[in-house]
Amino acid sequence: MIYFLIVLTVSAVTTYVLTPPVRRISYQLGIYTPIRERDIHSVVKPRWGGVAIYAGMLAGLGAAAFIPYLSGLFSDLTPVIGLLLASLLIVITGMADDAWDIHWALKLAAQVGCGIILVLHGIQLEVMPVGWLGVGGPLLQACLTVFLVVATINAFNFIDGLDGLAAGVAALGGSAFFLYSYLLTLSINSFDASNLVTLLMAILVGSCLGFLPHNFHPSTVIMGDTGAMLLGLIMAAGALIVTASLELSQETFRFRNIPAYMPILLPLAVMLLPVLDLALAVIRRTARGASPFSPDRGHLHHKLIDSGYTHPQAVLLLYLWAGLFAFGSISFNFLPWWLVSIGLLLALAAAVILTLSPWLRRRVWRARRAAAQQALLQKRGR
Repeated sequence: MIYFLIVLTVSAVTTYVLTPPVRRISYQLGIYTPIRERDIHSVVKPRWGGVAIYAGMLAGLGAAAFIPYLSGLFSDLTPVIGLLLASLLIVITGMADDAWDIHWALKLAAQVGCGIILVLHGIQLEVMPVGWLGVGGPLLQACLTVFLVVATINAFNFIDGLDGLAAGVAALGGSAFFLYSYLLTLSINSFDASNLVTLLMAILVGSCLGFLPHNFHPSTVIMGDTGAMLLGLIMAAGALIVTASLELSQETFRFRNIPAYMPILLPLAVMLLPVLDLALAVIRRTARGASPFSPDRGHLHHKLIDSGYTHPQAVLLLYLWAGLFAFGSISFNFLPWWLVSIGLLLALAAAVILTLSPWLRRRVWRARRAAAQQALLQKRGR
């Protein structure tokens, strides 16, 4: 565990230190978000924060390469090269979009390209966690892989609308993913917990934690498409790589309650909020005849702000939901199912009440006002 924490720290420190100079460069080059009707912020903010996140990830990966305990992960450089190439492509695309607002079709083409790069370097969905079923032939595996990559990239990109939201959700989800992958690897080999997914999640969490002090409300910089799409790519890659552990984990890990579904259930739980927001956005925009990629002010975080939550309150509430889904899903592997179920039901009930509290307060206020008006009318009628 200590070695992964070292990598996490390197990523966090690098991202934290590099974010201010990246912010200044963005200002000098005029790469900042103007004030738009759909935006929450009221001042212009640099958009290249994702570059610092990318630098932190590279630093963490470089540090891991010099740690003997993790050296085995670099014995076969094929998947690592695939990750580096795909991340470079998505970062270049994001930087171009943050600078010039490129056409959505170009972004989509780049996202598809990232999926193809991963497939060509052996990172693809080969099995489904349903009775250890293989996924068709190479063509079907490639198509499903590209679909997962594109969907995850856009899901994280869509939730990047409030200060600290995307980075915090990714950090929470990545932490749960890290814990699951680490314990899964230990269950397979108690003497060696090195695993590429665990390393990726440590790097992702570290970079997000290093960025959050600059990005939480009131932020001085935003990650832009550069950072949001990069986070989605790394999360998708982790979900794909972890399926390779299915066959061994079925016999050695605690899958009595959720047999072999965890490698797919966990990424879905981690990405539930962004995927839900993505699905609702596509339906909403398509229904009015607009492009699914066209921006608007109808995202979940916009609804929370409009309902009466302050900016930080809305972000913290979404953190709560992300943490419940992510850590709740992995709890089934370590605790009795009935205990986890009861705890989750209570936590979900509290989260629902907290989420609806502004609406409930307005209902109570309106009811009281109506009662007062009715009493006044009755008094005047006497």
